[in-house]
Amino acid sequence: MQNPNIDKRVLESDEEVGRFVAQLIINGLFKAQAEKRNFVLGCPSGRTPRSTLKALGAQVRERSLDLSNLIVVMMDEYVTEVEPDCFENVKIDAHFSCRKWAELELREALNSGLPIHKQIHPENVRCPDGAAPYKFESWIDQLGGIDLFILASGASDGHVAFNGPGEPRSSLTRIVRLAEKTRIDNLQTFPNFKDISEVPRFGASVGISTIADKSKSSIIILLGAAKRKAFEVISQAKSYDPNWPATIISECPNAILVADQAAAN
Repeated sequence: MQNPNIDKRVLESDEEVGRFVAQLIINGLFKAQAEKRNFVLGCPSGRTPRSTLKALGAQVRERSLDLSNLIVVMMDEYVTEVEPDCFENVKIDAHFSCRKWAELELREALNSGLPIHKQIHPENVRCPDGAAPYKFESWIDQLGGIDLFILASGASDGHVAFNGPGEPRSSLTRIVRLAEKTRIDNLQTFPNFKDISEVPRFGASVGISTIADKSKSSIIILLGAAKRKAFEVISQAKSYDPNWPATIISECPNAILVADQAAAN
């Protein structure tokens, strides 16, 4: 049985999904600009948001949209353990750095062709800091929460951000030991990894509560045949199931599940 609390949309292709989500972002930007405030977008890195960013970039360039009020809350970042229980973010030039992804595939790509006064400011795109992850929660609170949080689900274990199976509903931004299935999924997300031994074992990640309780609306994007199980599990979820963390979308306000035909069938 489908969860009536989730607005489910099945579209023909990855490209159509991208256009749909991009329009939600544009609508949010326009509303925030009319209210003379920032629009706060939560975003994952990796494969899932690429069609959305492509569609958004096309609209930005065609219409010379103003992105100066856009603030992007990235979900996570890989970290290294510099001494026991002491962490720092990986170097930004690492091929798998989420900060690098955000700079190249989000900020630079969307700013391309825009005059400076319409661009996303560098300080308006942030990832959690492995040295002090709890400060990320304070920053989100200062922003007044997240207007729209884009979510993705791990294909094999339903992880959302770096929250793997067993994650408590109450979790906030913190250091996470990555589940083995999450690390395996990341071999596809970052193809420059030669094998699992190169994938970091720790990350700084927003928590389940961060997503559900600090967002005004959320959308989970499921693309491709590999996400069929995720589509089935999340579509039927009536509440958060720690065995499949991406089911937190069922407890998010104004929740949308959007999938392409390959994921839904």
